Amino acid sequence: MVWLVIGLLFVMLFMNFSIMVCLLVSGLLMVFIFAPDINLVVFVQQLSSSVESYVLLAIPMFIFSADIIVQGRTANRLLDFVNDLFGHIRGGTGIVAAATSTIFGSVSGSSQATIAAIGSPIRKRALEYGYKDSHIIGLIINSAGIAILIPPSIVMIYYGMITGTSVGDMFVAGVIPGLMIFLGFSIWEYITAVRQDIPVEPKASWKQRWTSFKAAILTFGFPILILGGIYSGMFSPTEAAAFAVLYAFILEVLVFRSVHVKDIYHIAVSTGVVTSIVFILLAAGGAFSWIISYLRIPQQITETVLSSDPSQLEVLLIMSLFFLVSCMFVDSLVAIAILTPIFFPIAVTTGIDPVAIGILITMQATLGTVTPPFGVNIFTASAIFKKPYFDVVKGIVPYILIFLAINMLLILYPDIIMVYQDIFGTSKGG
Repeated sequence: MVWLVIGLLFVMLFMNFSIMVCLLVSGLLMVFIFAPDINLVVFVQQLSSSVESYVLLAIPMFIFSADIIVQGRTANRLLDFVNDLFGHIRGGTGIVAAATSTIFGSVSGSSQATIAAIGSPIRKRALEYGYKDSHIIGLIINSAGIAILIPPSIVMIYYGMITGTSVGDMFVAGVIPGLMIFLGFSIWEYITAVRQDIPVEPKASWKQRWTSFKAAILTFGFPILILGGIYSGMFSPTEAAAFAVLYAFILEVLVFRSVHVKDIYHIAVSTGVVTSIVFILLAAGGAFSWIISYLRIPQQITETVLSSDPSQLEVLLIMSLFFLVSCMFVDSLVAIAILTPIFFPIAVTTGIDPVAIGILITMQATLGTVTPPFGVNIFTASAIFKKPYFDVVKGIVPYILIFLAINMLLILYPDIIMVYQDIFGTSKGG
C-alpha cells in the first residue's frame, strides 16, 4: 500500500499534474480502494476542516503586509543603511547582501518577496565591485531562504497549527538558526573576497550612516512589533499579523508615501490570488494527511525505516532526510501536511521538544527552496534576473554546503535551538 501511494504521487508529478490534483486524486483513490466504507462526505469535511484553524488567519495577513512592503521603499532603505555599515569591510558587498536579505526576511516573511524586492539592486551593486554574476546570484537565492527561518514564517505557522506547538515559541526559536546561517555566509564572503581580491566600497561617514539609519529606523518596527508584541503578551501571533498589515500600510502609504491608496486594491487582489493557492494546497494536504493516518500508513513507514527503539539522533536524521527530499520536489506546506503526522509523534516520544522538531523541519523547507531541481527560489531568481536555469544554479553550491553543515550541527545538538528559553523564558502562547 505504501509504495503504491508513493509511486502514484511521483507518476502524477512527472506527468506535470498540479500538486493539488496529485494529492486529491491519490487521496480519493486510497479511499475507494483501501477504505470503501468511508463516506466521501467525510473526505470533503476534511478538506474544509484543514483550513478552518484560527491560527491560519495569520497567513493571508502576513502575505498582504509583505506585498505592500515589496511595492514600497522599505527594501532600498534597508539596503542603504546596511551598506553604509558594512560595505567598506573586506567582502562587505556580499555581507551586505546576506544581512539585508536576513533583515528583510524578518519584515516580509517570504523568500520570494525578498528576491523580488532587493535582488536586483544588490546584484547591480555587486557586479560594479567585481563580483561574478553566478556568485552574487547564488548568495541572493540562499540568503533569501533565511526569511523562512526568521519570523514571520508561514511554514512555522502551519506547523504550529498541525501539531499544537506555540507559534510564538517557533518564531523566537528560529532567530538563532537564521543568524547562524547569516554568520556562515558572511564568513564565506570574507574568505572569497580575500582569495579573489575583490575591492571594497568607500567607507561611509558617520553622518551618512546616521542619515541612512534615520531613513530605515521605522522598518525595524516589524520584528519589534511581531516578536516584542507576542512575548510581551500584548497579542497573539495571529493578531501580530493584523498589526503587521496596519504597520505596513501606515509606513508605505502615510509615512514614505511610496504606495498610493488606490494601489492597495490591486495589492489586495494579488494577495487574494496567492492566498487562495496556499489554502487550496493546505486543504488538499490536510485531507491527504487524514486518509494516510486513517490507513495507518505512517506506522508502516516508521516501522520500515526506523528501528523498534530508535534514538533521538536516528529519528532526527531520517526525519530531516525525508523532509529535505520532499521539499526539493513539492511545496514545503504540502510536505509538512503529509510527513508531520508520520514523524512528529515518534520524535516526541523520544524526548525531542516540539519546537526543536519544528525548527529542524523549517530548516529542510528552507533548503528545499534553494536546492535543485525544483527549488522555488531558483525559478524566482531566473525570472527576475532573466537568466537561464543552469546559469542561476552555478553559484549555489558553497551556500548549500553551509546550510547543510549548520543543519547537521542542529541535528546533532538540538539543544542549540532551545537556547531561546534561557533568553526569553517560557512561552507566551501560539
